[in-house]
Amino acid sequence: MFRIIPDTNINFIGARKIAFGVSILLVALGLFAAVMIGTGRGNLGIDFAGGAMLQGHFAEPVAIDDLRGALTGTFDDVKVSTIKDFKLPNAFMIKTKRPETEGESKERVAVIKDIMVERFPGNTFAVDSEHIIGPAVGESLRKDAMFAILISLAGIIVYIWIRFDFRSGIAATVATFHDVLAVLGISYFAGIEFDLLIVTALLTLAGYSLTDTVVVYDRIRENLKKFRGRGEFVTSVNRSINEVLSRTFMTSGTTLLMVVTLAAVGGEVLRSFSIALILGVIIGTYSSVFVASPIIVEWEARRPRLFK
Repeated sequence: MFRIIPDTNINFIGARKIAFGVSILLVALGLFAAVMIGTGRGNLGIDFAGGAMLQGHFAEPVAIDDLRGALTGTFDDVKVSTIKDFKLPNAFMIKTKRPETEGESKERVAVIKDIMVERFPGNTFAVDSEHIIGPAVGESLRKDAMFAILISLAGIIVYIWIRFDFRSGIAATVATFHDVLAVLGISYFAGIEFDLLIVTALLTLAGYSLTDTVVVYDRIRENLKKFRGRGEFVTSVNRSINEVLSRTFMTSGTTLLMVVTLAAVGGEVLRSFSIALILGVIIGTYSSVFVASPIIVEWEARRPRLFK
């Protein structure tokens, strides 16, 4: 109904060797990040490292720099961020990570409350919620998060296998695995805190990437039936990618518009989640063109079967 890109004839498959080189680098960064996070290193949130999170609000406005200054020196790993809440405009989130024991986390929360009373007299600080996660629970959550990602990738193989064939399922899973690792690696080296929201973003982008890949695969299958015997396999794949290019950019563009807005106005709490989704949309679009489809081409060249 609406095309932002006219008919094109770009040789995407011809650039697959360059794309594979870029992808290998991204996957290597992601694997390194996965090992570091899996062993408890990196910028882990309290969900995975253990610690305490306190949400509360002041009766009167307080500058976030004043609040940070009041807590500086109390704990080495304290983090203060604002919370976007129209009903509670003076709301803040205070996190402190890596306690030795759960009891130490409770002590830290008590100290923070005392500082609020001492440094901001006459300005009541009300606690809205309080969460304490011990180191053992954090480690368990970290393992469960990795397991959830692996289970989702296994599900992708089964789904694509049923819809297309086994080799397509493997190719789509490789592309999705590539996307998850790429976002994980970039986020790790950018210093983005790894917490349950990031895991949610990774699982979301896995589904998004799969959707893009299925659209391309569907068009490849249609064109192979339509032009069977009238062109090579590579030509059909290139034609298919070019035909869905406008749809791909429309989908990615509207999704990016939403997540960029979320990153801009969603506040500190949702910023890392939004950034991970932005990276995921961009990389997922790239992989459906330059990873998922070229893998099918390489496989077909070695063991011809004509994509079902």
